[in-house]
Parts: sequence; C-alpha cells; structure tokens
Amino acid sequence: MKILLDTHTFLWFINDSPELSSSAADLLESDVDLLLSTASLWEIAIKVSLNKLALPDNYEQFIPQQITLNNIEILTITFDHLTVVSKLPFHHRDPFDRLLIAQSMSENLQIVSVDSRFDRYGVSRKW
Repeated sequence: MKILLDTHTFLWFINDSPELSSSAADLLESDVDLLLSTASLWEIAIKVSLNKLALPDNYEQFIPQQITLNNIEILTITFDHLTVVSKLPFHHRDPFDRLLIAQSMSENLQIVSVDSRFDRYGVSRKW
C-alpha cells in the first residue's frame, strides 16, 4: 500500500516529534510505501527561506538524506493533478494542501495528515 505524507507529517516523522499521533507513527513504520509530494518539498524550501522553519542541517543536505534514510518516494506534480486542483471547491485555501488533496484523489492514495479539513474532499485521511 502507498500512502501520501502531508508536509507536517513528514517533518514530525523525521524529527521524531511527539506531535505525530501514535497511530500515524505506527502506520509510517509499517510495511507501506511512503510518498512525499514535490509540493511538500517546495513548501519546506519556502518556509526555510523565510526563516519560518529551522532544520537540523541545511535543506539541500538534510531533506535528501531523510528521504533516502526513510525510503520515501517523491510524487511529482502532473498536469492531471493540476486539473483536479482547478476543480476543487474551496473547503481548504492553502495551495500546498489543495495540491496534496488533488494528488491523493488522482492517485487514489490515503493521506496521513492531522488536518481534518481534508475530509471534506472525500479523501482517505489517516491520523
């Protein structure tokens, strides 16, 4: 089974944060394939550049290291994903989350996120 990580889920997972629910942690550590969207990588890069997010090491070393260490596959953004975004109702206004929702819908992926607003789109959210 493949699951898509919300940006905060990825960050909490790699930093062993207590904010990650125990059921989410158990799921991520089980025999599933973890996917991380290019949108999440972009969001992290923006937050780092704005000093809204501090990483233990610089972005260009830390993030690829964590992706490799945790055997995470990168989900690229396709035109089909963007087409779904263009048709989504505005239950959620964050552009990164809207893209993750579209990817989850397009690829029929469960998404691991604390954000209950995702539920309004009918995606399968785990937390």
